[in-house]
Amino acid sequence: MQQDQEIIAVLGLGYVGLPLAIALSKHYRVIAYDINPDKVNELKNGQDYLYSINESQLNHNNLEFTCNESDINHASVYIVAVQTPVNHNREPDLSSLLQATKSIAANLDNDNIVVYEATVYPGVTEEECVPILEKYSSLKCDRDFDVAYSPERINPGDEMHALENTTKIISAQNQKTLERVSAIYSKIIKSSLHKTLNIKVAEAAKVIENTQRDINIALMNELSIIFHRLGIDTNDVIDAASTKWNFIGYRPGLVGGHCIGVDPYYLTYKSLKVGYSPRIILSGRSVNDSMGNYIARYVIKELVKTKKISKDTTISILGFSFKENVADIRNTRVADIVTELESYDLIVKVYDPVVNKTEVKDTYNIQIDDLNTLSSSDAVILAVSHHEFVEKGWGLVKQIAKEDAVVFDVKAILDRNIKPSKMNLFRL
Repeated sequence: MQQDQEIIAVLGLGYVGLPLAIALSKHYRVIAYDINPDKVNELKNGQDYLYSINESQLNHNNLEFTCNESDINHASVYIVAVQTPVNHNREPDLSSLLQATKSIAANLDNDNIVVYEATVYPGVTEEECVPILEKYSSLKCDRDFDVAYSPERINPGDEMHALENTTKIISAQNQKTLERVSAIYSKIIKSSLHKTLNIKVAEAAKVIENTQRDINIALMNELSIIFHRLGIDTNDVIDAASTKWNFIGYRPGLVGGHCIGVDPYYLTYKSLKVGYSPRIILSGRSVNDSMGNYIARYVIKELVKTKKISKDTTISILGFSFKENVADIRNTRVADIVTELESYDLIVKVYDPVVNKTEVKDTYNIQIDDLNTLSSSDAVILAVSHHEFVEKGWGLVKQIAKEDAVVFDVKAILDRNIKPSKMNLFRL
């Protein structure tokens, strides 16, 4: 098939699949498929539930949104961009990935390519997905169809590192497929393409990118706990250490979302399967998963010191999403703060101007309050550095807090030099 005649089906229209489908539709006919009919209908009507795409991009002539599996039958290239979360046991949940693979297999034809973009542990593409493709299509991989792997590097809310200007890793089971996949991605990637020796190398590269970041943040979180006990400000220490040329200035914080807090478990799962119990990776995960509870208990301790704890004690939390300026609430560690504070029978209010209130309620059974309901708070936890919070700064804190409130600035965005004199400020 001629490259300009490729028909591409993108399965999964989240933070990865939707921008990818839009970018590809500028060069190819794209069938954008998702199993959620409500999501598909919103996109058909020019409504972006991610709040990051404008209507004109959704109405491109080459872009078709569908939740009908039979519509992907015309594709010559299938790109899988579904979620790969972990289950309650913190083990890989490949159910969406394998279901998407079955859907492709039912429509697979000769000379088709299946490209996986989801985060997986090394071996998933060839050892888990290929057998399903062969079983349900009655075709043979590397003879009738081919597979490839090109891990996503989408960073929601990051305008500097968008799909088009971020180096893309590509891999395939043979050179012919690698070149075909390269030709497709080169249409949309303005930066470079990095071709790996094989698919497992690309799978491993993806899973360690966030594992490395997770471990580095865990180190800073642990240092923060130590420095608090020593009466030292962690961010001041990092500022000083960062003056050395080879110091990497990671900052402490809450680690949630669909990548950093998840990907390490994919690697540790595979590691255990091959007989090695990882220590550093799991220790880092343990530290980062505990930070929400640590912050909540720290605030409680400071309130006890000022004798403010009672059944009427009110704590307001600013921000709920897993990172600044995005509506994504997956694995947000702010939920841990809320749960821990509520276990003390305190009044806890949460304000976030970005998230979907209904989604938060359905997912976490936590209510997102209106800003005007936050007042006379005994403590304020500034958990997420949304633009609104950064711009308003102390003005917002003073608007909702008592003049002698405890303020915990998780992201260190408040200017200490203009702190109201009676307020007690703490930072990670």
